[in-house]
Amino acid sequence: MQDRSRKPRLIAVIGYDGVQALDVVGPMEVFAMANLYKAGHVAPYELVLSSPAGGSMTCSSAGGICLGNAVALDDLPDDIDTIIVAGGSEDGLRKVIFQTGLIEWLRARAGRTRRLASVCTGAFVLAAGGFLDGRRATTHWNSVALLKQLRPQVDVESDAIFVAEPPIYTSAGITAGIDLCLALVEADCGAQTALSVSRQMVLFMRRPGGQSQFSSGLATQAMATPRLRNLVNEIIEDPIGDLSGPALAIRAGMSERTFSRSFHKETGTTPAQFVEVARIERAKTLLETSDWPLARVAERAGFGSLHALHRAFQKRLGITPGFYRDRFRTG
Repeated sequence: MQDRSRKPRLIAVIGYDGVQALDVVGPMEVFAMANLYKAGHVAPYELVLSSPAGGSMTCSSAGGICLGNAVALDDLPDDIDTIIVAGGSEDGLRKVIFQTGLIEWLRARAGRTRRLASVCTGAFVLAAGGFLDGRRATTHWNSVALLKQLRPQVDVESDAIFVAEPPIYTSAGITAGIDLCLALVEADCGAQTALSVSRQMVLFMRRPGGQSQFSSGLATQAMATPRLRNLVNEIIEDPIGDLSGPALAIRAGMSERTFSRSFHKETGTTPAQFVEVARIERAKTLLETSDWPLARVAERAGFGSLHALHRAFQKRLGITPGFYRDRFRTG
């Protein structure tokens, strides 16, 4: 819980030409809303919009939305509590990484800042500065493969809303930045303040970092060529039974070695990893829509045991099946 006698924590959100407007406005609204629910006389946060040169910036959104009155990086005070780098267009990211001093500025400030965070493709900025090396991180689902390719030193989580690796925090696409900032508010100000903010903003309180940002099955279907797409569809529709490498290779009409190599090349994942994700997706649906005992959920999702279900959820999502059901059950 934050000490209310201290001055507000300074939150600096970094944008640039080509920034995604919601990556900036969403997080700032969360912290601004938290100020409405202060427990004492001092608001918990002070917000500042910044950019490499200051002034106005043109967003990537259609219609040329502009954000103005940004403070130049060099004019920001020393006592920044949290720096949040917003995502943006490919061209905007390329320019801000290679044609400004943002990376150098972040390196100089990181040691003096309690938290360094990114929203969506803002993770590419942190990756370019080496801040994500050896850490778990995430970004927009459509940019996961590129981040893995450009920075293999990063352990990219392809299916997480946000990833907390203090003092580094990364979130998935666009609105996931709101989920991340709600989590930061909860850590600073307590669960009740975060709940009040989420209610005021008409948001779910709150998607845990482990919830899927996008269906892994759909993503793999999109990447697979027609040669393997039918098999991918079959696994998604029926993740039960023998889905071992040899069994799948036979169904694909290939040798096991050729199948494994082709599957990974076309989808970016191994057959075993995809089968596990497909079973987790099925388990999620059952947890959301049924009151079946967890052992039955495990069986109907293709897991060999309740222990295997728990292990997969902890590994992939960082939460238990029971916790997932408590948060997302619709019935």
